[in-house]
Amino acid sequence: MRDISGDKARLVEALGASRIVERDRLAAFVRDPATAFAANPFPSATAGAARQCWGLREIEFEAMLVASAGLRCLMAALSDLPAGEELRQEILRSPTHVLYVLRCGESGPIVGAVLHGKPREALPPFTPTARSATVPPVVPERRVTTNRASRRRVDARQLDLFATSTS
Repeated sequence: MRDISGDKARLVEALGASRIVERDRLAAFVRDPATAFAANPFPSATAGAARQCWGLREIEFEAMLVASAGLRCLMAALSDLPAGEELRQEILRSPTHVLYVLRCGESGPIVGAVLHGKPREALPPFTPTARSATVPPVVPERRVTTNRASRRRVDARQLDLFATSTS
């Protein structure tokens, strides 16, 4: 039988030791009693495959207005790893959110983690503790606006590559 509370405590400790800017938010999600380990049909991956997968998810999250925490740090960490580096993925779920944690090996250091919810749904509320006041400030995820009218129009003459010049 798996010691879930012990696994969660070890994960919180590993998150605290990581370089993830939003590690305190992620650790708070893990400590939440509603959060549980989820089935993981594909726990093994390489850094190259993870970079490809999360790069696509980054685009999807922006297009579908999915709030996330840790994605920028994960992408930066994956870009520093060799493509063939073996990683293990752990998944934790609450009723409304999912946390993906990528580690080097079975119980090695955490490479990165991403917490996200459903489209147009905010992340769980989080209040920084006194300990988190000593770590670098949380970089807020940028909000994506899809209002096409707000995009700057480009002058059509700029794009005319075959225009004849009179000079």
